Amino acid sequence: MRYVVDRMTMSDVPRVIEIERLAYPSTWPPSAYRKELQDNRWAHYIVLRDKKIADEQVVAQSRPAQESEKSRRFFPLSLLPGRSPAMASSADLASIIGFAGLWLMVDEAHITTIAMHPDYRRLGLGEMMLASLIDIAYEIGAKWVTLEVRVSNYAAQNLYRKYGFREAGLRHRYYSDNQEDALIMWTEEINSPAYKQRFQELKAALYKKLEAH
Repeated sequence: MRYVVDRMTMSDVPRVIEIERLAYPSTWPPSAYRKELQDNRWAHYIVLRDKKIADEQVVAQSRPAQESEKSRRFFPLSLLPGRSPAMASSADLASIIGFAGLWLMVDEAHITTIAMHPDYRRLGLGEMMLASLIDIAYEIGAKWVTLEVRVSNYAAQNLYRKYGFREAGLRHRYYSDNQEDALIMWTEEINSPAYKQRFQELKAALYKKLEAH
């Protein structure tokens, strides 16, 4: 398939910060992601890659320098101060189009972030990352999955409800950029036979759709 999920590594952080700045009005500093990856044993982060972008970057880098420079101006867009064009055009970094993460808190998998490059929204790829996080929740022994979402983000709320999340409360003025409230959402116990079956059916349908495209 064109899109693949990998574990986030330290070398991915510059591109992750680029995408976060495109996706959200407020962002974490690069040091926060490095600390998560190095020091937080309960943190699990993934990146979503577009293999087509990686292939195009490899081809572009094999052309004469002038032609290659033209091809890299469009994607990715480097937003980091002081980054060199060579770093921005790395095939590995360029292929990252989204990322997501969670923390294991006792027996709860708390989703901390899901971010997608704006050019790749509404393709089912955010759903792919959500499904991957739920898979990780199973792997690390979580019983429930929880998250916060802006009260105005109806599209995300609908996706979460599709995967069995239900409203469980409200965090007032949770988002620092505009003081917007956050809905707290939880799944039922993910190890229940009913949830497992529904999740596997949803994931199979999603991957079939992505393969077809």
